[in-house]
This record gives sequence, structure tokens and C-alpha cells, in this order.
Amino acid sequence: MNAAPETFLGVFLIFCRIGGCLLVVPGFSSPRVPQQVRLLVAGAVSLALAPLLLPLFQQKLSGQAPGQTLYWILTETVTGLLIGFLGRIFLVVLETVMNATSTMVGFGAMPGAPVEGQDPVPAIDSLILVTATALLFASDLHWELFRGLVESYARIPPGEGIGSQTALVRVVDQVADAFMLGLRITAPFVIYAIVVNLAAGFVNKLTPSIPVYFIATPFVMFGGLLMLYYLGGEIMMQYLQTYAAWLRQG
Repeated sequence: MNAAPETFLGVFLIFCRIGGCLLVVPGFSSPRVPQQVRLLVAGAVSLALAPLLLPLFQQKLSGQAPGQTLYWILTETVTGLLIGFLGRIFLVVLETVMNATSTMVGFGAMPGAPVEGQDPVPAIDSLILVTATALLFASDLHWELFRGLVESYARIPPGEGIGSQTALVRVVDQVADAFMLGLRITAPFVIYAIVVNLAAGFVNKLTPSIPVYFIATPFVMFGGLLMLYYLGGEIMMQYLQTYAAWLRQG
């Protein structure tokens, strides 16, 4: 049976939204994943979801002008990029707060392998980011992402897109929620760093002839490792719960 041109165009429009999302969403967008693999995953997911989503496109694409078709392609791509970017905000904020935390507890000078970018990051930062990315797949949240992409067509019908004001509001709200999460999971380290450095400052004033900061640095780092050992599981749990709640609620 020959497929109508609207069918091929509908599948391509589905690929625009899904491919745009997977281009920037955490996990799939990692530079450690080859571009060919990302393209293959986006194409496979688009073909798998096409039977569910094609009825939303075929009636609207019949007899559509080329200019309108180009507008739909751009709109669907931007919509997918926005959805993926809203998810990536969580990983960017996690990297930011953990980078600051690593510096506070003395691990900022220990470079580790970059995970999401090309610049070296502290070793603790690399560990947290690798663990967070692995747990996204281990907890099957990538399937929740695909379900959310299917449901996005009910909230954002094909070709309509998201207004610029609405998009900015969503991004600002997402950044605020992500930083509240980052502050919540790093609060113990911030309090620990303030208390330890304040105590070291008092001791340094009392004994100015002793290099207190150089002597105290290994103990500060050891205390930070102990806190990470006991709080690492809770940090990952809080991150996954917040990310999963966003995937389910949108």
C-alpha cells in the first residue's frame, strides 16, 4: 500500500519535536553519546510513536501551502527544543550547585573528567553528574519522557507552538524550582563550609604563627567526603523525585 505524502510529512514533523527534545534533554544529549546514535534513537522513537500521533497531523496537512509547512517544521522543532531545555535546566543547576559545593569543601582544585561539556570540572562534580545521568535510565525515566512527549501534543497541538511570553514564564519558573532543589540538597554542605571556615578563621586569629588553613584543609575535605557518603543517596533521591514530578506534570 502506498503511503500518502501527508504521512511522510507527518512523521517528519513528529521527528522534529522528538529530535529537538532529545537534542538537549539530559542523558541523550551528552557529548559522550555519538551523534549517529542520537539520530538513530530520535528516528526510532519517532517511527514508534507515529501510529499514535499521525491522526493529529494528516487532516491538517492535506493541501497545506509550502510556507505553512515550513512554519510547522520550525514550530515543532522549537517546541521540542523548549521541552528538552526545561528538562536540561535540572542537570545544569545540579552541576552549578555541586561545583560551588566542591569549592566550599576544598575539592575545587581537583579536576575531573568532563561529563556534559568539554571543560574540566571537580571530581566530585563529575561523580554526581555521572550518577544522576545513569539513574535517569536505571529508574526508567526515559520512558516517562517519551510518554510526556506524547501527551505534549494534547497541550500543544501540532503547528500551534508556544508563545514567547509563555515560554519565558515556563523557563523562569523551571529555573526557580531547580535552584530551590539545588539549595535544598546542598544546604548541609553550605552550613558545614560556613561553620568550618569560621572556626578556622577564629583559630587562625588566636594562633597567627600557625598556618591553620593549610593544616585544616585535609580535615575539611575528609568531613566533606563523610557528608557526601551519608547524604549522597538522599541527594540523588531528591533530584530524581523532582525530575520525575516534572515529567509527569509537565
